[in-house]
This record gives sequence, structure tokens and C-alpha cells, in this order.
Amino acid sequence: MRSLRFQLICLWLLLFGVSAGLAAVMVTLYRSSAGEQVAAGRAAAEQSCRAIAARYARSVPDATQAQPQLDLLQVLLQLVLIEAPYVEGGIWQASGGLLAYAYPTYEGSGVKRDIPQAEQPFIVELAQQAARTQQAQTDVVRGSREALIVSSCPLAAPGKDLAAWTMTRTHAGALAAQNSLRTGLAVLMGVVLASGLWLGLILLRGLRHVQHLETRLAEAADDAVPVLDRTGVRELDRIVDAFNRYRLRFEEASAQLREAGQQRSRDQRLTALGRMSGGIAHEIRNPIATMRLKAENALAASPEQQATALRAIVGQIDRLEGLVQSLLALVQPVTLAPQLVDLRQWLAERRQAVAGRAAAKDVDIHLQHSGASQARFDPVHMARAIDNLLDNAVRHAPPGSSVVLAAAAAETGSLLFRVDDTGTGVPEALQARLFEPFATGRADGTGLGLALAREVALAHGGELRYVARQPGTRFELELPWRTS
Repeated sequence: MRSLRFQLICLWLLLFGVSAGLAAVMVTLYRSSAGEQVAAGRAAAEQSCRAIAARYARSVPDATQAQPQLDLLQVLLQLVLIEAPYVEGGIWQASGGLLAYAYPTYEGSGVKRDIPQAEQPFIVELAQQAARTQQAQTDVVRGSREALIVSSCPLAAPGKDLAAWTMTRTHAGALAAQNSLRTGLAVLMGVVLASGLWLGLILLRGLRHVQHLETRLAEAADDAVPVLDRTGVRELDRIVDAFNRYRLRFEEASAQLREAGQQRSRDQRLTALGRMSGGIAHEIRNPIATMRLKAENALAASPEQQATALRAIVGQIDRLEGLVQSLLALVQPVTLAPQLVDLRQWLAERRQAVAGRAAAKDVDIHLQHSGASQARFDPVHMARAIDNLLDNAVRHAPPGSSVVLAAAAAETGSLLFRVDDTGTGVPEALQARLFEPFATGRADGTGLGLALAREVALAHGGELRYVARQPGTRFELELPWRTS
């Protein structure tokens, strides 16, 4: 049960089930109390009626030929009903009406001898049915305060018009009990509905606050942690306060991390600067030594031979100028001017930029592109980085082979440029300092191209990495993919 909504619904269903169970118990208790009293009264009335019929059959052996004697009937009723508490009864005949009546267990101040007037029509009707059908009849009339139970049994008589009747009452106010039951069920149902409404309001309120917090988090920038407002719900506010405290700690940690990163970057730059100083000294010393040698030879040679020396000196000066330009590009901060770039067209331009050198070495350049057609980055600086990678790949690719320039979406959702060749690969001893200035495996190389490409990648918030292949080399330049 991970969802608060699911848990509240389960709680409401549990409450509803308990209430339904209580309602069933109430109905069962009502039926068992009122119904049992009516059943007990019915059994008493029917048993008393049968007892009167049996006693009458024993007392009057030839009852089908003789007319009933009133004194005998009165005594017979008295003897039978004295053993049936709260049961009254009598004898009815079609020609004589109500012949006898007795209520020996009556709790009044005197002997009750008058038949209740209100019940007489009902008694007569039931006695007529018993005499006519010659079968016992029982009926129950439920009132507001009591239930009236009347039973009638046929007696032997010449005209088959004689019947005994008994009557009793149950004082368990049936209608009042029903009203109480209805009231109880209504109250119970009202409690269930009120609790469901209350739980629903709690759920909606909680979900509304949760949705507000979710919206605040979703609207925050990628690298920002928003301040969450308190909701007024104590449990949620504890989470909000904890999140806000975490935000403060996160911002402090981020600031310390940025400071540490800047310090690390400064340390790396100083370390690289030390290595670069040695490389610069080496790269400058060789051309100067060459120019000095050429100049000394020119001074000692004839004027016709001086032109050759001067051309060699100019070549060394061009080499120094290229070195200085590369150094300036490397040490100066990369100032980006991002813009929306059509990737297919830009990749085609990169292939065209090295097409001459590739054709001279009989190397084909294949383009691969998948994903979005546009991305936002600095096309000028990125062109310098990719051109350096392509130039490096063309230099190391064997004649007749191919170089692949690909752009696609990485699994992390970033933009991935990939340059593959099938050359000999990077020596293992050089891999650890591959992206440092003047780290190169070529005698005529400066090692500044990969360092410059890495600086461009870092300036865009990405990275440049080397991936060994068998055979060949792969460089992956990964950038955050931005389209706006």
C-alpha cells in the first residue's frame, strides 16, 4: 500500500464493511427478539387451541350427535387455559355465536369474563374459517405496541359449525421496534456517509498540497532547488521543512563543490602550464636552432645559395607562428556564442573542411546522423574541435580506409559526436596524458589539437574522451543536448 489515496479508500471500505456488519447484527437482533416473541405467542395459542379440542373430544364422546353444554364448555376452557399464561379463549358456534369465554391467567383485579369488543370480528372470522375448512387457522395482527395472535380449531358438532379459539398478545412493540431499527440504520448510514465525505475531503486536501509541491519542484530549473511553502498540514510540513533544510545543505555543498572544482581546475592548469612551458621551450628551441644553422650557413655561402637558406628560415618562422596561434587559442578563455545549428548541414561542412587532406591520402569520410535535426552550440568553436579530431583521424587512417563522423543522441539524453578511424590507435604510454598540451606521438606534431578540442567540450559543459578500438581509435565528444 504505497498510495495514500489507496490507503484511505481501504480505510473507508473497512469502515463501510464494519457498518454493514453492525447493520446486519441489528436486523438479526430485531428479528430474533420480535420474531421470537411472535413465534412463542403463536405456538402458545396453537397449542392451547389443540388442547381445548382434545379435551372436548374426550369429554363429549358423541359430540357429532349432541349439542354442546355451556357449563361443560366453560369448565373445559378454564381447565385448559389455566395452564397457558396470558392466553384467553372461547367457543364459537355459527348458530349461537360466542358461547363461552375464559381468561384464567388474567392479572387484573377480578375475573375477566367479557370478550374484547375490538377483536370479536377478527375472532369470529377466523372461527368461521376453521369450522368451514375443518382445519386449524392462525393469524397474527401486528400493531403499534403489540402483536395480536389468534388461533382457531374445529370441534366436533352435528352441523360442523363449532370451533374453539385462543388469543394472546406479545407486548414487544413491533412497530416501535421497527422504527427504532430504521432510526438506528439511518444513523449508521449517516455516520458511514459522513466518514466517507470526511475522508474524501482529507484525501483531496492532501493530494492538492502534494500536487502543489510537485508543481513547484517540476517548475524549478535543472540546477536549482526551490524553496517549498508550508501547506498547513502538520505531516506534510515536516517533509517540507526537512526538504528546505536539505536545500540549504545542498546549496552549501554545491558552493563548496564549485570552489573545489575551481581550485582543482586552477591546479590542473598550473600543472599543465608547467608541462606546457617545457613543451614550448622544446618546440621553440628546435626551430630557432634550425634557423641559426641556416643563417650561419647562408653567411658563409655564396649569395646564390642564400635564397635556399632564407626559404628554410621562413618555413621555420611559419611553424613558430602556427605554434603561437595554437597556444593563444588554448590559453585564452573560450567565449561561446551558442546558436541553433542544422546538424546535417554542419556535419557536411566539417567533412568538406578536411576533404582535400582525406582525398590526398585516399581516405573516405562517412557521415552518420540520427535523432533531432537541430542542436544549440557554438558552431565556430565546435568546428575547430571536430576539425582537429577529423584531421587527427585522417592522419592515422591507412590509405584506402574510411573515417566515420557521427552525431546521435546518447543514452543519457545528450548530444554525442563520434569520430572513428581504423589506424594503429594511441600508444598505451600516451593515453594517460593524451589531452595535455604537447602530448603527441608524432615527431611533427604539437599535441595541441586534442587539448584545444577538450577545452571546447568543457566550455560547452560536456567532455571529450578516448575509446580504444580493435583496430583503430574513437574519440567521443559529448554535449548537453539543448534545442532552445
